[in-house]
Amino acid sequence: MDIRPRRSLLYMPGINARAHEKARTLPADGLIFDLEDSVAPEEKQNARARINETVKAAGFGAREIAVRINGLDSPFWRDDLASLAKLPLDAIVLPKVSVATDIAKVSAAMREAGVASSTRLWVMIETPRAVLDIASIAACAADGSSPLSLFILGTNDIARETHAKMIKGRAPMLSWISQCVLAARAYGLSILDSVYNDIRDIDGFRAECEQGRDLGMDGKTVIHPAQIGPANEIFAPPAQEIEDSQKIVAAFELPENAAKGVINLEGRMVERLHLEMARRILSISAAISSAANSAR
Repeated sequence: MDIRPRRSLLYMPGINARAHEKARTLPADGLIFDLEDSVAPEEKQNARARINETVKAAGFGAREIAVRINGLDSPFWRDDLASLAKLPLDAIVLPKVSVATDIAKVSAAMREAGVASSTRLWVMIETPRAVLDIASIAACAADGSSPLSLFILGTNDIARETHAKMIKGRAPMLSWISQCVLAARAYGLSILDSVYNDIRDIDGFRAECEQGRDLGMDGKTVIHPAQIGPANEIFAPPAQEIEDSQKIVAAFELPENAAKGVINLEGRMVERLHLEMARRILSISAAISSAANSAR
């Protein structure tokens, strides 16, 4: 799993040039330019051209740049890929994945379209079938035939299809969300939480970010600049966690602890699994600092 900050990934309508320009100044860790839901059918071609202009103009610093194409059940997705093939993108986002064969299909189409091998595939988990088949979908990352590297949850669509209530705390969906986190981690994938619809409810947004963080997710997809700051704060390692991680790494680096599997650190037992966790926290913290410095 690659270590880079993905605390906040902001959706941007593909057709909105003004929003694209503003995105260069926003502190989001990444941007997802959208060709799907936010673009009317008659505007798809214009949106493709607009995204091409924006991405080629660059100026996004360390932010990851992805484009959400239309779903495999639409007549647009192959033209989307063709239009994006020569762009220096970090990822293609595929919505409404349902089964593992969807991954194989789009992966082959990306190669045929000439999409760079360095461009990753991020897939949206937003159907009941996808949740049921989540392990087999995640396993596509292990066979080397797919650039799959990340899941994005889409709980709005899951709620629509299951009739589950979208209530605070997401109790009806927690088991489904946890299954997705488990599958992602089992196969070395990153995973991002779904959007929060009420952009005025920052307290509710913060609570859902904290829940997603505690469930094991890397960050949150957002739909408004006001959501970026809270997501960045909540999904960043807190100062105390960084300090504790530094102590763990330093302790295991002492010559007398080099061969030990367990040590006593300030009255608590610390194992090598905690060392691995500490190193990951410090790597994320360093990546966040590096990205912040490059934006200055």
